[in-house]
Amino acid sequence: MATTKVTTDVIDMSGNAGGLTWVKGTTAEREAAPSTGVGNLRENTDTKRTEIYTDQTGTSEWRNLKESAVVTLEVDYLVIAGGGGGGGNNSGGGGAGGYLTSYDSDRSGDNSATLTALSLSTGAPGYTVTVGAGGAGVASGIGSQNGGIGLDSVFATLTANGGGCGRASGGAVPGEVDGGSGGGGAYGAAAGQTKGAGTPLQGGDGDDGVGGGPSYNGGGGGGASGDASGINGANGLVSTIDGGTTTRAGGGGGGQDPNSPSSGGTGGGGTGGTQSFNAGVGTVNTGSGGGGGGYETGSSGGAGGKGLVILRYPDIFSITVGAGLVTGVLNTAIGSSDKYTTFTSGTDTITFN
Repeated sequence: MATTKVTTDVIDMSGNAGGLTWVKGTTAEREAAPSTGVGNLRENTDTKRTEIYTDQTGTSEWRNLKESAVVTLEVDYLVIAGGGGGGGNNSGGGGAGGYLTSYDSDRSGDNSATLTALSLSTGAPGYTVTVGAGGAGVASGIGSQNGGIGLDSVFATLTANGGGCGRASGGAVPGEVDGGSGGGGAYGAAAGQTKGAGTPLQGGDGDDGVGGGPSYNGGGGGGASGDASGINGANGLVSTIDGGTTTRAGGGGGGQDPNSPSSGGTGGGGTGGTQSFNAGVGTVNTGSGGGGGGYETGSSGGAGGKGLVILRYPDIFSITVGAGLVTGVLNTAIGSSDKYTTFTSGTDTITFN
């Protein structure tokens, strides 16, 4: 039986110097599930990009056809480092983690300067994201010891510095009181017990403690809104990058002694400890400082809150996340033409596509 040869030039367009034209339309006009199924091609007149209907991610969806050219995009960010931990008895509150954002205009104090979005590219090798952990608090019974420093958070070329620790009484003890926002000083503000400094464009200073009677209080930690004031930690700020109303990056309150009219310093971070040893912790994923320990020997200091990274970008792009990162929200629509992703823990690289 003769074999019929089938050639590949059934449709010969070699003499056409133009291009192949196929169906085109807006994003709203495309079929949710094309009758032709996977492999269907169309031109999106909104994005000016060719799309293919594919199930390469495990879910059938329209995705942009890969291009050889690198595409740039503008990415807004909120990067918050881990908050500092409060010290042991008679201690200052922890400073908030450094606060960097390009999105909001309602910043104040040391964060009043306007930062700009990053111009980034699609494809490999991607960009590093790290969410900084909060600094450790001081456990009950340990006594006069500084809290732990917060750890840095990173996105691409940006680094938010970890919050400074809350300083303990009893002279100079190990620890770093400077940071994204500075930690509060121990009561008395003697040599080696003074407040910490914040980082310009990231957060404010802590405040010194109070000594000499009748009250002996630790100073509050600095926060995203600016410097601490007395025993009270500085307030944090609200960002609308994710459409929410959460206050983040507040300083921890200083520890209180029994003669103080206060119930322990307040702020956006953890509340300062009282004579009954209760120091509050900084809220997780806000980068807020932990409260300083109260007057009695053995009073505990609160841990600082873990940091957070939020990215907002045009909705024609998506993020692919490395296995070392944990997301709270991934490629979720927001506003009229954006998506956003929140990173709550870990470190790895991400790519835009």
